[in-house]
Amino acid sequence: MKKLINISFLVIFLFGASSFAQQPAKFGHINTNDLLQMMPGRDSAQVELENYARELEVTFVAMQNEFQTKYTEYLEKQATLSDLIRQARERELMSLQERIQEFQEGAQQDMLQQENKLLSPIIEKARAAISEVAKENGYTYVFDSSMGFLLFTENGDDIMPKVRQKLGL
Repeated sequence: MKKLINISFLVIFLFGASSFAQQPAKFGHINTNDLLQMMPGRDSAQVELENYARELEVTFVAMQNEFQTKYTEYLEKQATLSDLIRQARERELMSLQERIQEFQEGAQQDMLQQENKLLSPIIEKARAAISEVAKENGYTYVFDSSMGFLLFTENGDDIMPKVRQKLGL
């Protein structure tokens, strides 16, 4: 999510480069992390994302428990099993372990997709408001102070109040 946010706001930072030669530079800054925390729908998206993560975790834990049970049973009976049955159980355990790993990798990808699906509209709305405020107020550059790029701001304006007003927050 941070990568998506960083990329979105880097684009905002670069949008004013074409107008730089026409007028004196005007700099603004905003903490996008703080803005996103205030955005309506952010809390419900976060709750939905947490619920989705819990569902995936329940399935993952069940798969791990199944593996552990079968592995413990295999260890207890290993000495008494025929070679054919022992090999079949070993293949079954290896297959189950591969499924668990595939599930874990797929779950991580699904979480990222779900996060993007839920947060992209919120991020886009914030980005649009920042762009509108920047254009309306003649800002050449808007820096994201949450990314650590902003080291000094003597002639820069904090545009958070204007963006909050634009969003009705």
